[in-house]
Amino acid sequence: MQSTDGGVRIELLGRAGCHLCEAARQVVEQVAARTGAGWRELDVDLDPELRAEWGDMVPVVLVDGVCQGYFHIDGDRLAEAVAGRR
Repeated sequence: MQSTDGGVRIELLGRAGCHLCEAARQVVEQVAARTGAGWRELDVDLDPELRAEWGDMVPVVLVDGVCQGYFHIDGDRLAEAVAGRR
């Protein structure tokens, strides 16, 4: 998903109480701050379509709708994906 301002959009798909999601959030926040990418977090348990597609794989990180990783998120790989989408 491209952000409305034409920039790169990172999406973090997770769920409440997930320790891996907390760690992924920190990585996403750092990469977004470093690259200037916009990001948002979505709870898969609040969206039936997301839960059906990604429910057992959280956390999942998407860059402009393309999966960049799940479970353990690599910050360097995420930053490269953001740079490649510009």
